[in-house]
Amino acid sequence: MPSWDDLWLDARLVTMQGDGLGLIEPGALAVKDGRIAWVGAMADLPHRDAARVHQAGGRFVLPGFVDGHTHLVFAGNRIGEFERQLGGATRAQLAAEGGGILYTTRETRRASVEELVAIATPRLQRLMSEGVTTLEIKSGYGLDLDSELNMLRAARLLGQRHGVRVVTSFLGAHVVAPEYKGRSADYITHLIEVILPAALAEGLVDLCDGGIEGLAIKPEDMLRLYAAAQAAGIPVRGHTDQYGDVGGGGILAGIGALSADHLEYVSEASLAAMAKSGTVGVLLPGSTLFLNEPRRPPVEWFRKHGVRMALATNCNPGSSPTLSPLLVLALGCSFFRMTPVEALRGMTVHGAAAIGLGGKVGELRAGLPADFVLWEISEPAELCYWLGGSPPRQIVRGGEVIQ
Repeated sequence: MPSWDDLWLDARLVTMQGDGLGLIEPGALAVKDGRIAWVGAMADLPHRDAARVHQAGGRFVLPGFVDGHTHLVFAGNRIGEFERQLGGATRAQLAAEGGGILYTTRETRRASVEELVAIATPRLQRLMSEGVTTLEIKSGYGLDLDSELNMLRAARLLGQRHGVRVVTSFLGAHVVAPEYKGRSADYITHLIEVILPAALAEGLVDLCDGGIEGLAIKPEDMLRLYAAAQAAGIPVRGHTDQYGDVGGGGILAGIGALSADHLEYVSEASLAAMAKSGTVGVLLPGSTLFLNEPRRPPVEWFRKHGVRMALATNCNPGSSPTLSPLLVLALGCSFFRMTPVEALRGMTVHGAAAIGLGGKVGELRAGLPADFVLWEISEPAELCYWLGGSPPRQIVRGGEVIQ
């Protein structure tokens, strides 16, 4: 039998090893049983004994993208609210009328698991068509026992049915459920005592997410939920410092969170704490664009303190209705002034670290899953240059050639 299942020759490999792109050219990459069996320079290739040999033709090969922050599963849309906002309505006005997240909650609660899967499938396929091979999907639009579980079940099914790696985040503390209006502490207790244990019992939770924004849910209550998750062996992460500096980046660093997400108003002190704890900063330029927000994350402080920066779509119906990782790469550079190397690492190796998969995906390295993409580009920075670039030439997931 051949030593390898597949072998790609004459590739320009963007391995993401080291601190930069880890470029190897000309390179070769071999796959066995769905994993990378060998990767390196063509000159060092030990043999060519493979069942199938592919000519990369000098194309760039990058790890599959890791979209580490999505709200992909939900029912309904907010196009009507979008039009009203363009006419001058504020988010606060819409929320007071029952719109915003609570509108999506009502629609999501009406949907079955299979309906949620059917609604989310075209969204997932769009992400996958631009090279996403791993993504995180949150709950948080159900806000009651049955609907939160249904969202997480749908996320699991999406991964199983489409051959993509899905990491689930329990976001029951997205906002306060309408049944608990004015009783946010009681709602967090309900999450801790009822909903989270039920989700854990079904094996539906990989991570626990929440918000530290100084809004309806107090930080001390959010910390109670995080403590419960960590006691159950579930890593945590959080939305924070999006609307103002509440010190959330530092709070999350203090409990060893995998990531702090948004961070438009993060302080330098919080970033120093994140650097010390290894907490990844997940930047979400789709929200900045869609909401027309003037504030940008202080990228220069991230660099100064050595905080790893991830990029993600934040796909959701209210603030970032985007399904294009290529657009997010471009916005990371043009809006947030990241370098192309930073942006590409942000949607591969650092994106993986943000969801607890650091060293497991997001790189081209022997032993890792054979998730990679061949691109028809002149240089890697081209993926960050076009505002929505060309589709990939070939996608490989788990060693299987998709296109």
